[in-house]
Amino acid sequence: MTQELLVLVLAGLLQVIQFGLYAVPANLELGPGKTMSPRDPERLSKPLMEQVSTRTGRLARAYQNHNEALLLFAVAVLVITLSGQSSWFTAACAWAYLVARILYVPAYANGWVPGRSLIFAIGWLATVLMLLAALI
Repeated sequence: MTQELLVLVLAGLLQVIQFGLYAVPANLELGPGKTMSPRDPERLSKPLMEQVSTRTGRLARAYQNHNEALLLFAVAVLVITLSGQSSWFTAACAWAYLVARILYVPAYANGWVPGRSLIFAIGWLATVLMLLAALI
């Protein structure tokens, strides 16, 4: 297994952890009647994420952000791996992505400004560099 694929698996596991980090407090705050409902607008006074605490809302947004970032990272990893272009550079980029995504969770949850955005930028840049490396 390439380093990039290993990091992709670890990033997937991070996504599982992030889901739990926001889902558990959301369920405790809202109760199963709301979280297990179909969440139809006419049944709720406002969207569920507007009914949770600030921290739980931030954890939910960090999870959603990783959903979006993980897709592009997975594309980069698959292109690098399937084309046989794995290198020390692409492996370093993959690890930089994972470290940035791990740091992003507490940065978002604790409202670190501008730290959260800088950490996001590191992970994004690492992914873009992997994609560009695939073209060289």
